[in-house]
Amino acid sequence: MQDFLLTHYDWLRALHVIAVVSFMAGMLYLPRLFVYHANAPKGGELSETLKIMERRLMRAIINPAAIVMVVIGGLMIWVNPELMKGGWMHAKLTLVFLMFGCHGAFSKWRKQFANDQNTRPDKFYRIWNEIPTVLMIAIIILVIVKPF
Repeated sequence: MQDFLLTHYDWLRALHVIAVVSFMAGMLYLPRLFVYHANAPKGGELSETLKIMERRLMRAIINPAAIVMVVIGGLMIWVNPELMKGGWMHAKLTLVFLMFGCHGAFSKWRKQFANDQNTRPDKFYRIWNEIPTVLMIAIIILVIVKPF
């Protein structure tokens, strides 16, 4: 199995990048929806539309992409354990762990919006909208530049 995956390593990398891009698209868009949702009247047409959009984004894009990203990333490390010798990889995985912390928070907040239980202002979500961007930039720099 390892030989097969090593032979097709470029395919693993391509699928990993596709999953990462899909995951990040959702992680960058979902908190923006929260900004709009925080200002929408509860029970109104906009609020109900945003609930549907948020649920579909989380369940159809973010969650499946996260699973594919982790499985393929794990396979890439399993096939090429030398990756774990770089300090950049440890830093990257730490930032990925923090990104999954954001994912968990977004999931919790989506459920609160779905139950009309949000108590936070739009400014809170505007700040959180920037966190995945900062993490993504740092992760990309670590992967491309490999500074340590």
